Amino acid sequence: MASSGTQFVLVASLALLCSCLAIKVEYDANAIIIDGKRKVIIAGSIHYPRSTPEMWPDLIRKAKEGGVDAIETYIFWDVHEPQRRKYDFSGNLDFVKFFKLVQDAGLYAIIRIGPYVCAEWNYGGFPMWLHNTPGIQLRTNNDIFKNEMQVFTTKIVNMCKEANLFASQGGPIILAQIENEYGNIMEKYGDAGKKYIKWCANMAVAQNISEPWIMCQQSDAPEPMINTCNGFYCDQFTPNNPKSPKMWTENWTGWFKLWGGRDPQRTAEDLAFSVARFFQTGGVLNNYYMYHGGTNFGRTAGGPYIATSYDYNAPLDEYGNLNQPKWGHLKQLHEAIKQAEKFFTDGIVETKNISTYVNLTQFTVNATGERFCMLSNGDNTGDYTADLGPDGKFFVPAWSVTFLQGCTEEVYNTAKINTQRSVMVNKHSRENEKPAKLTWAWTPEPIQDTLDGNGKFKAARLLDQKEASGDGSDYLWYMTRVDTKDMSLENATLRVSTKGHGLHAYVNGQLIGTQFSRQATGQQMVTGDDYSFGFDKAVSSLKKGVNVISLLSVTVGLTNYGAFYDLHPTGLVEGSVLLREKGKDIIDATGYEWSYKVGLNGEAQHFYDPNSKNVNWSCTDVPKDRPMTWYKTSFKTPPGNEAVVVDLLGMGKGHAWVNGRSIGRYWPTQIAETSGCDPHCNYRGTYKDDKCRTNCGNPSQRWYHVPRSFLNKNADNTLILFEEVGGAPWNVTFQVVTVGTVCANAHEGNKVELRCQGHRKISEIQFASFGDPRGTCGSFSVGNHQADQTVSVVEKLCLGKPSCSIEVSQSTFGHSGLGNLTSRLAVQAVCK
Repeated sequence: MASSGTQFVLVASLALLCSCLAIKVEYDANAIIIDGKRKVIIAGSIHYPRSTPEMWPDLIRKAKEGGVDAIETYIFWDVHEPQRRKYDFSGNLDFVKFFKLVQDAGLYAIIRIGPYVCAEWNYGGFPMWLHNTPGIQLRTNNDIFKNEMQVFTTKIVNMCKEANLFASQGGPIILAQIENEYGNIMEKYGDAGKKYIKWCANMAVAQNISEPWIMCQQSDAPEPMINTCNGFYCDQFTPNNPKSPKMWTENWTGWFKLWGGRDPQRTAEDLAFSVARFFQTGGVLNNYYMYHGGTNFGRTAGGPYIATSYDYNAPLDEYGNLNQPKWGHLKQLHEAIKQAEKFFTDGIVETKNISTYVNLTQFTVNATGERFCMLSNGDNTGDYTADLGPDGKFFVPAWSVTFLQGCTEEVYNTAKINTQRSVMVNKHSRENEKPAKLTWAWTPEPIQDTLDGNGKFKAARLLDQKEASGDGSDYLWYMTRVDTKDMSLENATLRVSTKGHGLHAYVNGQLIGTQFSRQATGQQMVTGDDYSFGFDKAVSSLKKGVNVISLLSVTVGLTNYGAFYDLHPTGLVEGSVLLREKGKDIIDATGYEWSYKVGLNGEAQHFYDPNSKNVNWSCTDVPKDRPMTWYKTSFKTPPGNEAVVVDLLGMGKGHAWVNGRSIGRYWPTQIAETSGCDPHCNYRGTYKDDKCRTNCGNPSQRWYHVPRSFLNKNADNTLILFEEVGGAPWNVTFQVVTVGTVCANAHEGNKVELRCQGHRKISEIQFASFGDPRGTCGSFSVGNHQADQTVSVVEKLCLGKPSCSIEVSQSTFGHSGLGNLTSRLAVQAVCK
């Protein structure tokens, strides 16, 4: 054991080391100043609970390789404190480990404590016990709420301090956020909202950290808070303090997906355009929301009706693969931004209008006279050739920005993509073998107790589902008894009015119908935030005397956004339950005594756990289209390291677990709208979330991510499904996600890199033309001119290789016949 003197020296040495590593973070209107160095920051959102600890290093590495300086994440209150003062920071909730990995990679970090997060996350990240606390009002000047918010915020800050995560301690965190997008809805809260936001600022400052605090979408953010912008475009944003840097905390790289919705897509060209315009107009920090979206494991998806995939069309896809060309095009953008960094942060800025839509911004370093220029064309239809006199003429496509080194040399244009386009495919890991047929076992969900009307607690009214259940399950049983005496029952119907999101109705043990707010057929769709609907079904199982009505109410993620969103009712609250005969109400059971039970028996008895002793699985007479049924099968881990997905086509709606770990809700019978998709998306013009949609007429989500860390390396795996509405498991298969086809369409003077994934190699060149090729990936055709040897040159450089690099030049391919015009190389190859 060391002596006390030795201990003192050690502690003193560690303190000295920590102080030496301390980083000072300051700012002015033109820069984030880190240890005296003036910087612009490129950041990317990666939410630690939407992936796994095993995925984190690879995601962070790819972000860094893509030119990202900082990783940004929310802190998710509901999963960290699911019960009051009982905390969980294990597994993929270990945000301290996540931030340390960010630091190990040499990146900065931005922590968004909120603790309201929105994020399409269940209930906006608030734990349900908070809502159910007597006397509380959320996100307003309410002492009970403010106390709970301060306790949680302080705990997170203290955890960061204890782990030396703040920059002033030598850690990666350079910025912290309190609250989130409150300015969007503050008006509805009146004076109490204004007092609350001032309290938030004071509470944050009292945390005594040295790093700046930010508030997004808060135009009246009190000093020293820095107000920031969220949206698809923020070039017109101006901070409320002229000394504050212009920061963009959420540049939406795509959009989230709904059950029954089409796939969102934001083009790489438009995203790059938005970033370039932001920095051209004085931007200092741009954060991509999301850089990696990930997966809504468990019941974390909000909405309602947010899908399990949170891919977000981000630069890294749901599984962590490069989303090309978006990732590569942004990487090149970031390189151009870094070339201009000293001009952005120290330059004298002069902007002039060249035409109605075209602006030239010149940045000049006064001490040296060095220049950097940006040409932007905001016309969504017309290209433009800018004549800059002695600096030259420059062609600027519509809706694009050109970076000009020295104001004379084009180094990047947001509309000119010179990087690989990857077409991802889901395929069996052993392509030459038929997939192994899965053998299924099954067991019914035990519901006899609830069909008999036996619950755990009672109330003489219809309760709000989230309050009654504490959001411990998607399911809440409402049960009552009605005495029909000697009434005529030949044409009876059951009418239920509910706030959503789904309902299964039983009368005397017989299922009489199922209905959801958003129907798979598209016949009934949600209007705005109203998920209420009327259920009206004939009842043939009524009898004279006492009858049992059992209603299973279902939620599909709780509302996560809007003023007073936390008060949105769910379940049968404010509704009614009527028995009707020939169009007339004969019994109103709304005010009867109701018995309640939270969740499913199978959930309580851990049927999803392969080691559960509470379930008897049967391998005979495996049913199809049977509601309230559990299925189980075993499968081998696909070889390799490519992402694994399970194809659940054929199943109805439910929840899936692999080796006892939830991979989220599934609902492949929710079919996307058949119209509104654009296979030839035009990047030009203002983007909205309904632009450039894809996947019309197909299941909103057919494949579900199975992280490799969930799988056993040397033993079989177990898949367990709870099927709620009825499905057939025989077509369920496990596949890997990989690059199937690679394409490029690059301008002369650039280098094209084609890269397959994993062990796969380029097996075929389907198309190659150097000249003026036409079309896009999947539909290329030869133009009027091309170099004759293009195909043979590309084959020689690329065939049989996992990757290849091609200089797009006449020295590589010979003359294309275009004379002084710039040639392009279009190439399409297969990876196997």
